[in-house]
This record gives sequence, C-alpha cells and structure tokens, in this order.
Amino acid sequence: MPNYLLTRIGESLLAIWGVVTIVFVVTRVLGDPAVLLLPIGSPAAALAELRSQLGLDQPILTQYVHFLGQAVRGDFGNSYQYMRPAMSVVLERMPATLMLAGSAIIIGIVLGGIAGLLAAIKRNTFVEYIVMFLALIGQATPMFWLGIVMIMFFAVNLGWLPTGGYGSFSNLVLPAMTLGTFVAASVTRLFRSSILDVLREEHVRTARAKGLRPKTIYVWHIGRNALIPVVTMVAILTAELLGGSAVAETVFSWPGVGRLIVQSIETQDFPVVQAAVCLVTTIFVFINLLVDIGYSLLDPRIRSHGGGHE
Repeated sequence: MPNYLLTRIGESLLAIWGVVTIVFVVTRVLGDPAVLLLPIGSPAAALAELRSQLGLDQPILTQYVHFLGQAVRGDFGNSYQYMRPAMSVVLERMPATLMLAGSAIIIGIVLGGIAGLLAAIKRNTFVEYIVMFLALIGQATPMFWLGIVMIMFFAVNLGWLPTGGYGSFSNLVLPAMTLGTFVAASVTRLFRSSILDVLREEHVRTARAKGLRPKTIYVWHIGRNALIPVVTMVAILTAELLGGSAVAETVFSWPGVGRLIVQSIETQDFPVVQAAVCLVTTIFVFINLLVDIGYSLLDPRIRSHGGGHE
C-alpha cells in the first residue's frame, strides 16, 4: 500500500507540473502582457520599463523558473481587472462553485443511483426501457438549452424560482438541477451496467447457492463491486464541475470560477486565468488521487498489483 500511494502521489505531482508548464507556455504565446497593461500607443520606453518590472526581459528559462517558484506559493501576480492578487480573486469565487457542484453531485447520485438500480432490477421490462431512454436524453441534451428551458418553465411561466443570481436556496435550485440532470443520467447508465456485470460473476452465483438473503447479496456482493466504476465517475464529474460548469454559471448568472474564467478570457486578464486553471487542475488531480485510494480500498487487487483503473 505505501508503494502504491507513493506512485500515485508522484504521478499527481507530475500532472500538476505539466499543467503549470502548459499554462506558462500558452500565456507567453498569446502575447506580451506588458502590451495589454499599457494604453494603446504608449511609447517604447514605457513598454520596456514595464517589461523589466515584470521580468519579461529575462531569458525564457529564467522566467519559467521564476514562474514555477511563484506558482508553488500560489502567486500568479495581480489581476489586470481587479488590481489585486489573482489567486484571491479566484478563491473568492470558489465557495459558489463548490456549493453548485456539490449540490449537483448529490442530486445526480440520489436520482442516478435509484434509477440505475431500478433499471437493473427491472431488466428487459418497460420500466428499464423508460429509465434508460430518459438517461440517454439527459446525457444528450445540451446543458445551456436545458438551463434555458428550466428558466422558462419554472421561473418565467410558473414563477416559482428566480431566473438567476446568488445568495439564497431558491437561486441554487435551477442551476443545481441543470447540472444534476447530466450527472444523474451518467450515473444511471453506468450503475445499471455495473450491476448487470457483477450479477454475472461467479461469486454472486456462489452467494446465491449458499442461500444468502437477496438483501445481503445486493449490498455486500453486488453493490460494493458495482460501486467501483461509479465512484470513479462521480469523483471525475465532481472535479470537472468545479472548472467546467461555466455554461450553467453563465446562464444562471452564478458567480463561480467557471464564469470567472470566461470573463477573464474575454478581458484578457491572464493572471486570473492562470490562477484559476492551476487551482482547478490541482483540485482535479487531488480528487483523482482520492479516487485511486478509494479504488484500492474497494478492490485490494488494485493496490496489490499496483495497477490503475482497468
């Protein structure tokens, strides 16, 4: 187990380093930050002075080492738009994103788990066909379109909920349901398939031959093994929602990190983009590390062979 953990931690650190390096390269390719900070038509002397202050006149390798040192400390410079540390701007938006992503995951797990189990139990029946059809529709529906439909129905026509905003539970319902619908559809399809795969395994037939109660078989022999791929998917979806919920956050005017990234790209506020991307990546990698640990706890064969997700 210690060797397995050390290997996974090493791979996680390598992944974070790779993303930080890509961020550095991309921001240098996009253009000179000094040009963006100064007014159009500024004299060359002012441009040269600002480039010197920002360290942009140094060799690229020196800039890269300096950038890595700052990134380790969470220092990505000041936001061009907000005129304060970029990371603090991102961290201010993180609670809103965590709230939205967490609510969507809870909705997705509850609805998807129930639907997936129902579809597996009612296999080859009308119930399974309906559940799987709805799951397919949930995965195929564009998130922005679903959000607009929910706004039109629940906010405009019925007047039950606000069209957007942030600050109360009612503001959270529609964006959480929009994201939760996609999560539920994914969990439903995977959980059903996982249960059916486990049902065909030898140890389940042995448990039935021993005369164990159906509840015991489903909980200990089927449920535990069927959860392994679901745990992976839920964890990865959680990490993706932290940085990939920009569409829902934009549609519902939710002040999260995803919306901040979109706004910062539009205004060319590169320090904020760098800070947000690196922070979301770190969270994503950390969650995947937890997935690997959880995977090994659910299936000891993984850590004994040092394998990955197979």
